[in-house]
Amino acid sequence: MNKYILWLLSMAVFSSCQPQTNTATETDKPTNKPTATAMDLPAVTAPEINTDYGWLNTDRAYTLKDFRGKIVLLDFWTFGCINCQHIIPDLKRLEKEYAKELVVIGVHSAKFESEKTNNNIRKAILKFGIEHPVVNDADFKVWESYGVKAWPTITLISPDGKVVGQRSGEGVYPVAKKSIDNLIKQYGDKINREPITFKLEKASEANSIVRFPSKLISDEAGNIWLSDSGNNRVVKINKSGKILEVIGKGEQGFTDGDFATATFYEPHGLAIKGNTLYIADSKNNSIRKADLTTKQVETVAGDGEMGYYFLNDKWEEAVKPNSPWDLLIDGNVMYIANAGNHQVLKMDLATNKVTRFAGSGREALTNGTLREAAFNQPSGLTKIGNTLYVADPEASAVRTINLQTSTVATPVGRGLFDFGDKDGDVDDALLQHCVGVAANNNNIYIADTYNGKVKLLDLKNERISTLVAGLNEPNDLLFIENELWVTDTNNHQLVKINLKSSEKNIVTISQ
Repeated sequence: MNKYILWLLSMAVFSSCQPQTNTATETDKPTNKPTATAMDLPAVTAPEINTDYGWLNTDRAYTLKDFRGKIVLLDFWTFGCINCQHIIPDLKRLEKEYAKELVVIGVHSAKFESEKTNNNIRKAILKFGIEHPVVNDADFKVWESYGVKAWPTITLISPDGKVVGQRSGEGVYPVAKKSIDNLIKQYGDKINREPITFKLEKASEANSIVRFPSKLISDEAGNIWLSDSGNNRVVKINKSGKILEVIGKGEQGFTDGDFATATFYEPHGLAIKGNTLYIADSKNNSIRKADLTTKQVETVAGDGEMGYYFLNDKWEEAVKPNSPWDLLIDGNVMYIANAGNHQVLKMDLATNKVTRFAGSGREALTNGTLREAAFNQPSGLTKIGNTLYVADPEASAVRTINLQTSTVATPVGRGLFDFGDKDGDVDDALLQHCVGVAANNNNIYIADTYNGKVKLLDLKNERISTLVAGLNEPNDLLFIENELWVTDTNNHQLVKINLKSSEKNIVTISQ
């Protein structure tokens, strides 16, 4: 029997977590970015990948027989998982280099209820620029048939339909490339090198001026700066929605320069101090600085590579951001919600030095000291007094960091797989992948993203209540006078909510 390379990696160092059908546990102490271990094992026939929920990013369903003669790479993912997002560039690179030999198929095995619907998966495909077919594995049947244990996991299938490798975690390019090269060498002329063309999803928001708007912040003049993440730029609008200024060429890239030529890759968090706008350039793993006087963009932290720091590593040393998602300035310090490494970092604004602040680097709902505590893809920040509030979406939680006692607590949230849509006492309430938080009148307003709602955390009475429903993945909130502005991200729009009447109105964005 033929044997091929099977690559293995400890699943939880870089994997988001395990599904509800398994027990989510912390793993052994990670030290640095791990490498794969190769073993020889006999190949087995690949189980079928069709499901009752259908295919996306293509105009038809397929079976594995349709790809016989091709090398097939299955990507098991769920779209809210930052680790799954991290391997998309690797997959794109492989697709480009092996356009004739390789077919990549996404298998979307959803963690959250909101991630199970075709429409929401379709939005994620467009948001992340995925250019291969995706099958909706909402009931985990394909996942289970392949013995997958964590997100993300890739599985390699040989040209004659055998499973020859599986690997969980990030950094898939080098090990996948080696195995694909081995298969090409082994199968030679037996590989079908005729290109397969898929009919990809088309954006329905062609007339939208902004695409997947993310974080927003106001300046002293009352104007709003908005991360137009889907267009890889930042825009300044007035209260009527008219665009006053644009930062970024509007193309994916990582170049400094003037506002018209600088490029970004999915910018999110924003913070402003004086004439300086700080931008969390999330998929470039960097913090960019826009000088609002000279109209120049400069990279002040990060070099594009993802930084990983765990447990006692590098607490006082300079570190690199990893998918920074939100920013908050407090005096001469800027806090960074470092989603990709499940931590909160801080930047000294005088030196631009970024250091670890809170979080062990493990993905877990753990309270305690700054170094003991663990977060779950922190993505939103706000502050009341000496307390920093953190939106912790993978645990559907709101966390607190007491800046006086240097301790982390959890006013709302129970764990990685405790989520839902339930108001009431904080001990009973449930959120679903909440990404944004904002403070007002000693209360916390929550962008309850996957529930499509804005919720109010009444700190005095310790209760959760729904303020507004009917949104599509709201990402951030901003108070301007008596109105609450919300990025209605998947509807490609901003809405204003009257706090007295709870009435919501769409803000018309205009050039």
